[in-house]
Amino acid sequence: MKKFFSKKCRIFLWSAILFFLSGLCFFCLKTHVFSPDVRFERFTDKLFEEELSSNTLNLHYTLAEPEKYGIKENTISLGNMSPESFIERKESLQELQKKLSSFSSKKLSREHQIIYDILKLSVATQLSVADDFLLEEPLGPNLGIQAQLPVLLAEYTFRSPDDVKDYFSLLSSLPEYFKSIAEFEKEKSEKGLFMSDTTADRIIQQCNTFVDTQKENYLHTMFQERVKKLQQEKQINKKQVSSYINIHQKLLKESVFPSYKLLAQELTNLKGTGKNENGLSHFPKGKAYYAYLIKNDVGDYRSIDKIERELYQQLLQYYDDIQKLSQENPDLLKNLKSETTVEMVSPKKILSYLHKNTAKDFPSLTMSDYEVKYVPEAMEEFSSPAFYLIPPIDTLTPNTIYINKGSSVSCPELFTTLAHEGFPGHMYQTLYFGSQNTSPIRSCLSCSGYIEGWATFVENRAYGYGAEFLNIAPAYMEFLRLNRCISLCLYSILDIGIHDKGWDFSAVTEILSSFGVTTSETCREIFQYIVENPANYLKYYLGFLNFSSLENTVRELEGDAFDLKKFHKNILEIGPAPFPVVKKYLLMEY
Repeated sequence: MKKFFSKKCRIFLWSAILFFLSGLCFFCLKTHVFSPDVRFERFTDKLFEEELSSNTLNLHYTLAEPEKYGIKENTISLGNMSPESFIERKESLQELQKKLSSFSSKKLSREHQIIYDILKLSVATQLSVADDFLLEEPLGPNLGIQAQLPVLLAEYTFRSPDDVKDYFSLLSSLPEYFKSIAEFEKEKSEKGLFMSDTTADRIIQQCNTFVDTQKENYLHTMFQERVKKLQQEKQINKKQVSSYINIHQKLLKESVFPSYKLLAQELTNLKGTGKNENGLSHFPKGKAYYAYLIKNDVGDYRSIDKIERELYQQLLQYYDDIQKLSQENPDLLKNLKSETTVEMVSPKKILSYLHKNTAKDFPSLTMSDYEVKYVPEAMEEFSSPAFYLIPPIDTLTPNTIYINKGSSVSCPELFTTLAHEGFPGHMYQTLYFGSQNTSPIRSCLSCSGYIEGWATFVENRAYGYGAEFLNIAPAYMEFLRLNRCISLCLYSILDIGIHDKGWDFSAVTEILSSFGVTTSETCREIFQYIVENPANYLKYYLGFLNFSSLENTVRELEGDAFDLKKFHKNILEIGPAPFPVVKKYLLMEY
């Protein structure tokens, strides 16, 4: 028998369906639009936007197309070093910490949990020294702002004519930025925290040398190359090229060189006010600030005493290993130089070999084109023996490794250096992590200890690859590896000694002499470099030791089932992070 719904029943039924659908929609909104992961992603995207918008140079080097991330450049700026800006930074960190506490990490995806843990640890670490910002040192002969800025400006990519205009605005902002640095140094001076005359003289000389190269400055040479490339791409015409070159010359003359001249003069005026020729431990709260640097920059949260014990143990182990190697190869030292002096091989050929032959130990990477360039002659004095220029996260291109021909290295040294910078070092790690499609905020949460530690970790393994490629007996490459480890370990011990234990030049000279370094000039240069760059050696060597320790831990857990490629894959997919975070998420995989 057929039954028919009445009109009233049909209306009721439709109402029920509509009510059900509306409830379903609300459920979907609640579980997706307002889910913890969506809320957290919105939070980190906003944080990413705010972070990059505050510094044009960081924005340009991080994103090729910022508009796709909703970032619009309003003010062209290099930042600000005024005391007020540090007070604002503390307030921002406190607000960020408060917002983080509103999320439950257990309800987030694994990727978001990693970001949450990095942020939580980083914010707490930075707040621990927020009131001691005057211990920060923006200047330095090697890694200071004034030393790094010309190279960053010289490599500033021109993707369009708009980039040229932004670059001009950056140059125009230089006087104001350097004035804020000078004011910051005056504030340090008033509080008895100014640099030593030795360091000041080195920076002053560097600034004056830069100013003296006005007529043949490499900034001008590099600028002409980049605008002519825009012309070749038909983005600008010949008349515009000429106009840009004239504007650039004017900006160098009226903004850039006067800024460096001003900085040199201000530092000259402050000379004599810095009473500390030694490390951070000789400043009030300096030891605590050094401990902060190890946590924040290196990503190692162990006590300094525990770190120091490991360093001494490693040093003794290396000497035992060298002694054993020498006993097994009686002619090792006598033949070392002749056996390791091999004909120089092109960097491109070395990188090609490394890319192909490291595949057995590292996860595969679909590699786009990369280029090997030589540092312009005018920049050789200021550049490292080699370096990799990190591409924007939204393009992962171009990929360029620069070789400094002005730096004299042997072929084995070039091989391991390219492993550090290229495969499976910086370039490989950058591109592998970039291919994981992670949250953009990760580019702002980088950890130097992870990045430099990884490159040193794989460089250490590269000595084995180099023996086969360069046709050098493994014993000789092993000796070079151990010698490199001893140097890094010793410098790390000196770093802690100078900045935590209070060692002076006399103490450091005595220690170095026991290792065969007896030239006063060499001892002084090592001492001065470490004084001016606290914890820098630890980024490399302590980072390396952390990865080695993680590998040993996983080997013990896995036993015969240990898979080296899987270990590397897991490390790479976690990405740059403080080592407590890396260890936490790595061990979840085993």
